[in-house]
Amino acid sequence: MATAISPADAAVQDKYQALKDNLSQYQSVIVAFSGGIDSSLVAYVAGEVLGNNALAVTSASASLKRADLALAEQLTGRWGIRHQVIVTDELSKPEYRANPTNRCFHCKTSLYTYLDNMADAAAVEVVLNGTNLDDLGDHRPGLIAAENFAVRSPLVEAGFTKADIRALAHQLGLENADKPQAACLSSRFPYGTHITQALLAQVEAAEEVLADLGFSQFRVRHHNEVARLEIPPQEFARALECHEALQQRIQAVGYAYVTLDLGGFRSGSLNETLSRDDVQIVEVK
Repeated sequence: MATAISPADAAVQDKYQALKDNLSQYQSVIVAFSGGIDSSLVAYVAGEVLGNNALAVTSASASLKRADLALAEQLTGRWGIRHQVIVTDELSKPEYRANPTNRCFHCKTSLYTYLDNMADAAAVEVVLNGTNLDDLGDHRPGLIAAENFAVRSPLVEAGFTKADIRALAHQLGLENADKPQAACLSSRFPYGTHITQALLAQVEAAEEVLADLGFSQFRVRHHNEVARLEIPPQEFARALECHEALQQRIQAVGYAYVTLDLGGFRSGSLNETLSRDDVQIVEVK
């Protein structure tokens, strides 16, 4: 007797078919691929639908963790998807290094400029990203950059939420289905704190300590001499158990003080103090 498919699973399968139908309208695509589960799903399904006419491209700039770069290379290799690593130029831009509230716009503009040029040179039809419906309600200036370059968001167009993405990734057997959210390292700095390659490396090294100690989801927010740790509240007890190792190892990468944020992990926490007047507006060209 066949096992009944739950309504939730059936809904995800319907969205999966919608995603495949969406991608099949293109002859060739470039997928902006970070190694996260959102862009992974787009890259994986694009590979299913378009084969060698789908190319995943990862920027290995200093704002991407080396662990995520390695993961991107491993995944595309296992999935048989064409993959290219590039280095974008956002750190050379004063307007990016100054870390304004629309920093992400400048970063994504660097990325999409590069990908747009790649697409033109290789006669690739369209550039795709991993934006999903849940991304549309936050402060995300990078979405304006995507619109400027006519980047398509097939997960939005097929109606995917983050939960849908993880559910389908599990059904497809994608190894990183449960990979925690991993925003770029520049998101660890309060707006107005100037970003350098050395500071990005410092934050990355501090987060490697948390990964090595077994925390499931985390951010190290950089406040000059202070490292503010965000971890899930259910892991606070573990932080207390290994507090000496946390303090010593994070101080060893350059922080004088190590603090635990009692608010716990939350994505985009540095946006919490923004008011409407703080947000810099960038016009769509």
